[in-house]
Amino acid sequence: MKLFKNALALLFAAALCFTLLAGCSAKPAETGPSAGANAGPGQAAADDDLSYIRANGKMVIGYTVYEPMNYTDDSGELTGFDTEFARIVCEKLGVEPEFVEINWDTKEIELNAKSIDCIWNGMTITPERSETMSVSLPYVKNAQVVVVRADSAVASTADLIGKTVVAEISSAGEMQLIGSEDSEPEENLAQAVYIGMAKQTDCLLEVKAGTADAAVLDWTLAKTMVGEGTSYADLKLLEGGELASEEYGVAFRKGSSVTERVNTIIGELVADGTLPALAEKYGLSLAPEIDK
Repeated sequence: MKLFKNALALLFAAALCFTLLAGCSAKPAETGPSAGANAGPGQAAADDDLSYIRANGKMVIGYTVYEPMNYTDDSGELTGFDTEFARIVCEKLGVEPEFVEINWDTKEIELNAKSIDCIWNGMTITPERSETMSVSLPYVKNAQVVVVRADSAVASTADLIGKTVVAEISSAGEMQLIGSEDSEPEENLAQAVYIGMAKQTDCLLEVKAGTADAAVLDWTLAKTMVGEGTSYADLKLLEGGELASEEYGVAFRKGSSVTERVNTIIGELVADGTLPALAEKYGLSLAPEIDK
């Protein structure tokens, strides 16, 4: 009798296992959009970014406001070199541009979350950014410069040791003050009191108000907004204060298929004279790689 009960128990256990296994195998695999929701940068979800953007009928472009790249003109319209450039590229891609103002400090988070499809806003190409994003060909030359009040006694970066200097958070200007994994800060600026700002234009306001002794920012911005006849006539570029030459690129998600197509379009726009004419309009210089 005891043997019979043991045998019966074993048969029951085997039947239960079979039922559980059958239930597991019957569960369908995830398909559709949710299947790739957790795909990281560079995985299959990013590989077909061009199809994703074309299916949406638009490319969502992340930007911050500053002249001459992306800004609002006197009629209230968004314009600028990058704005016009992006519109031309979107037309060739067969999609509409949608411009979304972003926080520069969280630009990569927004890009990977697909809140935006690219960062098109005078973004300096750096080794760190090229590791985490897919960056286009360089298209415009830039440099980091120091801006001070017009009546300032500051004659060189050595005069800024121990003084308050501002820069946009996560910008190339900030790298001149605190360095990065791949670059050292400027020797004198590393000894300044650094305060990070949300926007480059905020940096100009701090210097104008006298709450900061200097700002480190893009030459493309400074040449447009600083000096006689500009919005900040009471500010000036520090003479001989060019810190580092650099180039701008457009950033897409890591592994994105859009980058190669945009690079092709950049080549076409250089060849037909469109991009050189646009650079001349805004007083900019094209990057050496495409200015041949």
